[in-house]
Amino acid sequence: MVAAAIAAQGVVHKLAVRDLNIRYGDHVALSGVSLEVREHEIFGIIGPANAGKTSFLKALNRMDMFDSAMRVDGTVEFNGRDVRQLRNVYALRKRIGVVFPLPVGLPMTIYENVALAPRLSGIRDRAELDVIVERCLTRAALWDEVKDRLNSLGSLLSGGQQQRLTIARALSQSPEVLMLDEFSIAVDPVTTMRIEDVLKELRSEMTIVLVTNLVQQARRLADRTAFFLDGACVEIGDTEALFEGEVQNPKTRDYIEGRFG
Repeated sequence: MVAAAIAAQGVVHKLAVRDLNIRYGDHVALSGVSLEVREHEIFGIIGPANAGKTSFLKALNRMDMFDSAMRVDGTVEFNGRDVRQLRNVYALRKRIGVVFPLPVGLPMTIYENVALAPRLSGIRDRAELDVIVERCLTRAALWDEVKDRLNSLGSLLSGGQQQRLTIARALSQSPEVLMLDEFSIAVDPVTTMRIEDVLKELRSEMTIVLVTNLVQQARRLADRTAFFLDGACVEIGDTEALFEGEVQNPKTRDYIEGRFG
């Protein structure tokens, strides 16, 4: 896998998390999480509900700013720089894009949903925007379904199509890291496999952090996988090794084999 090739050449860490703690009032969502995400790998995160997976993603690009109850301690480094020391948070979120489980479409056309971020970055040429829109919709496995109605409202698409539109919108910012939080919840199995193929191709261009409640999806996609449980990162390892039973903690094996979840 790509991660193995990177390791042979010398590992480059895209994200480094040290002693991350997250609280919501008196509730501890994460405690003492330390891990590293390598450049150009798909890093999977699995675990049951309320394990702290989504809170972890929010801390990576400072989305805790949107939640007054969320308190984050510890260090998150992106390209070697502490994200909490970066002044331009919006630039950070452009470089670390995110797609959440339920689609959030902007109240505009399909075309403008994807073209908005490039426009805001200064791209005005229609031909260039056309290329970006087509490329991103194609990568999100949506182009063939919407190419003849780009001027229709994105909100009129089906739930699965809106989810793919959200992915296309995230890709339009050319992120260095793409975070996906259970992207396949609202997507049918056939489309899920198409998007998985896209993610495998994108790995050569960006780093992907994939939170999934489908352990076999992690096995298909992730180079390495972390298992979160009760607000802690229980174990991290090469994905195939974990699924072959090479685990340090029996709870990891129990979760992977479906004994709880």
